[in-house]
Amino acid sequence: MKKFIINENDSGQRVDKFISKALPELPKSMMYKLFRKKDIKINGKRCDISAKLCTGDELTVYVKDDVAAEKQHDMSFLKVPDELCIVYEDENIIVVNKPVGLDSHSGSSFSDNLVDRIRHYLYNKKEYVPDSESSFAPAVCSRLDRNTCGLVTAAKTAAALREINAAIRNGDMHKIYHCITTAPLPKKADIITAYHKKEESRNLVKISDTPADDYKIIKTGYEVLAVNKNLSLVKVTLYTGRTHQIRAHLAHIGAPVLGDGKYGDVAVNKRYCVFHQALCAYAVSFSFGEDSPLAYLNGRTITAPAPDFERRFFGSQLG
Repeated sequence: MKKFIINENDSGQRVDKFISKALPELPKSMMYKLFRKKDIKINGKRCDISAKLCTGDELTVYVKDDVAAEKQHDMSFLKVPDELCIVYEDENIIVVNKPVGLDSHSGSSFSDNLVDRIRHYLYNKKEYVPDSESSFAPAVCSRLDRNTCGLVTAAKTAAALREINAAIRNGDMHKIYHCITTAPLPKKADIITAYHKKEESRNLVKISDTPADDYKIIKTGYEVLAVNKNLSLVKVTLYTGRTHQIRAHLAHIGAPVLGDGKYGDVAVNKRYCVFHQALCAYAVSFSFGEDSPLAYLNGRTITAPAPDFERRFFGSQLG
């Protein structure tokens, strides 16, 4: 028999989702059988598979210990540094400035990455105690490519994670990027639309001006902030969030991002000695509903420090 007392981070989710996380070795077919046999109970009463858990609930799963071992907490995050450039932090979220060269998530083998750094940092602050969590660990709500710098938002609590993920789905999380292009933009400012298709095998995307099979619409806003000879400092607003959207879309209209080895101009990159994309997730703001526990963030814009590439090529113009 397995027994769990539901804490705040476990609450609000369906009971089957919780069990899948807390008892990862329990086959789903067996879990469904336990529901049918009324061998899964909340506060001593049978429950449906879609029942939502509440803080303080006692969940009992009548299964043999050798059939479903409880989740073993992965403590490998302690192997990475806890060094972070924190731009904003409160009891629910943390916004960090990710440097170029750091992965957002861990790969298949151990490597330094942002999410493990955040967990290490919160573990040291005693805000993340793995042994007290059955189904939750702090997580980043969006990711940046390894060679893109800038803001990444992470959730400290399950409730915050749900709220931010919903904001992303609903278009209520607004992200602003700064980049340098190696050719002029067609206009001083514009909102451009195209169609996007990702080729998984090559980790590459294609852009089309017209609809086509398997292509999804993208919308990108831009504004030229400054010009230095052939280089333009550009503010980009994402209205959709597809893979490599900024890099591929700007390259498609003839203004590739400086340093971009995938969609950019290799000769120009060499001439300026820039070998990773001059692209920064510069600012983020939210529009949560009035009843959201994160509504206090409405109206606040969180901004990153000016990236190195911006200071290098446009420092004199920016003061």
